[in-house]
Amino acid sequence: MAGKVLVTGGSGFLSINLIRHLMANGVTDIRTIDLVEFDYPERGQVEAMKGDIRDESTVARCMEGVKWVVHTAAALPLYKPEDIHTTDVIGTRVLLEAAQQAKVERFVMISSTAVYGIPDHHPLLETDKLIGVGPYGEAKIAAEVECLNARTKGLCVPIIRPKSFIGPERLGVFAMLYDWAYTGHGFPMIGNGKNRYQLLDVEDLCEAIWLTMTLDPAVVNDTFNIGAKEFTTMREDYQAVLDDAGHGKKIRGFPAAPMIWTLRFLELLHLSPLYKWVYETASQDSFVSIEKAERILGFKPRYSNKDALVRNYRWYVANLDQFRSASGISHRVPWKQGILRFAKVFF
Repeated sequence: MAGKVLVTGGSGFLSINLIRHLMANGVTDIRTIDLVEFDYPERGQVEAMKGDIRDESTVARCMEGVKWVVHTAAALPLYKPEDIHTTDVIGTRVLLEAAQQAKVERFVMISSTAVYGIPDHHPLLETDKLIGVGPYGEAKIAAEVECLNARTKGLCVPIIRPKSFIGPERLGVFAMLYDWAYTGHGFPMIGNGKNRYQLLDVEDLCEAIWLTMTLDPAVVNDTFNIGAKEFTTMREDYQAVLDDAGHGKKIRGFPAAPMIWTLRFLELLHLSPLYKWVYETASQDSFVSIEKAERILGFKPRYSNKDALVRNYRWYVANLDQFRSASGISHRVPWKQGILRFAKVFF
């Protein structure tokens, strides 16, 4: 695959895994843009630009000479609603317009299954109604509309809707599970854990992105759900991490309604590490059909939910010293546990 690749949000968890995937497939001309410094070992192999995707002049400069764009940049649900809208919607529009001006051949949009809201059936199909939950879900829907508009103007814009993805460099909300497992604690679950909650290994997501970058544009200029092929119940999948930790601890389920109301109250007080999308859906089934991606793209995920969780946990343990004292609201650092850190003593 010849030509310069621009990866937006280049300092993020998905982006660095994608950059490594591209390099493994022989791609060497890679540029990134992010508000955060690109501080990975690959810095010398990547043209890293620091800038804001909402700024038209900055985006125009970073789009020069670009043939392929993979748009991973996004303001995540813990950001302020205004930042989510301006980054995820306006930023996407600015990028698409610049890509068309620069005669970019393909623009791969990383959306989210959050666009389906809290569904009443499963598995979810790409043709299902879109109902965003909260500013993030609403912004992702609006960003997809921008992509559809760009398609009508001739730009090839594959849209990928991934399930929650994990793997090397991923912390965020999953760091709480890994921390409790590593320190020899059990882990609480909203509800009985018998629901099926599909995840996705970042390596499988990177392969899906690669397929949309390299297959015929007439084939990929569409929308695709991406998720794990194999997953069991949430209790069974998460128990795999506690088993790997080796302390003999167990997942413990609690009635969903009281926990959700408690977390709503704690969120109002800014004492909860979880946002609405997480705790409102954690006790429900949540899985999509990947049949379309399998049939059209030839997508073949390698990792089950258990595989992905354990692989991410082992990376967490191996790299713990690098982020032991860090916290924030991105996927690259552990989210603050808030008042829930005191609950560890009961597990």
